[in-house]
Amino acid sequence: MMKDNDVLGIKHCTLTVVVLLLLACGQRQEPLSSDPAPSADDTFDLAQIERAGELIALTLSGPDTYYDYQGRHLGLHYLLCEQFAGHLGVRLRMELCRDTAELTQRLADGDADLIAIGMDADSLLPGWRVGEGKTMLTKTLREWYSPAMLSQARDHEKALLTQPRVQRRVFAPMLSKGVISRYDQLFKTYARTCNWDWRLIAAQCYQESTFDPNAQSWAGARGLMQIMPGTADHLGLPREKLTDPEANIEAATRYIKELEGQLAFIHNRYERQNFVLAAYNGGLNHLRDAMRLAERDGRNAQSWSDVSRYILLLSQPQYYQDTLVHHGYMRGSETADYVDKIRQRYQRYKRSVR
Repeated sequence: MMKDNDVLGIKHCTLTVVVLLLLACGQRQEPLSSDPAPSADDTFDLAQIERAGELIALTLSGPDTYYDYQGRHLGLHYLLCEQFAGHLGVRLRMELCRDTAELTQRLADGDADLIAIGMDADSLLPGWRVGEGKTMLTKTLREWYSPAMLSQARDHEKALLTQPRVQRRVFAPMLSKGVISRYDQLFKTYARTCNWDWRLIAAQCYQESTFDPNAQSWAGARGLMQIMPGTADHLGLPREKLTDPEANIEAATRYIKELEGQLAFIHNRYERQNFVLAAYNGGLNHLRDAMRLAERDGRNAQSWSDVSRYILLLSQPQYYQDTLVHHGYMRGSETADYVDKIRQRYQRYKRSVR
């Protein structure tokens, strides 16, 4: 039988282990390996980054730094960071900060490996700053970088933004009199999932893919309703079935229903549908940013005509840098146009098809 002192000793050891484990949580850790553990004085430099398999960069939101567009991360500094991470053979984790003060503080605290934005005349080209003591990372970055990379990255981004968003064949907006498309029955069946008029789903589908089941966007969205691979994973749609018409439409209507639920506080059904369409195209996070700005300015945050104005204004620094904006810069013109065109086509479909 254990004595009381023995029991107390075991409890004390267990408590010590738990405390040590809790202290370790939240700190950047390397994968377990057979290598000796680094001392407390060691800097998390290139070798440790390569073993961890991740380069962490800090930046600010903006058209030249980092933003999300149609499910793809863009921005000159992001694209360069992505290339550098690929050169190192690691993945990139880009994190947004509110301002330069947060950038410098987090870098000084060791939360990241570098800052990917022009800081000052003395900062490392192309305007980046590497964490203190990361001498090998600095050396490797200097050896890798060349001024030509700036213009190459800029040209690459311009090509992405100016090419047609979706590579597709062109179909007529209606197959024949009284028939919108060969997929009308699927629209009718699965529109019940989200309780939308099937002709509105058809109008959205035309805007997404012109009824081409093999359509694919440069950002990776595929199929009739242009579902991103990550969204397909979220919805449980196997990626190999993205171009299957029925599977694609079924998953899209479930996603619409999900967005409807997240926007259920918008009581007017017509307005809620506009917001769902905007979220489907531009992302729910950007939409919420625009709604917060509208509400601050005394506008109706549940009116698409009011909020769409702020969707457009999120491309301007005084708006995307506002403290109410949590997700930064947005190229909102396509989202506003997306909703308008679907609504216009839907009205034509309602007049022509019962």
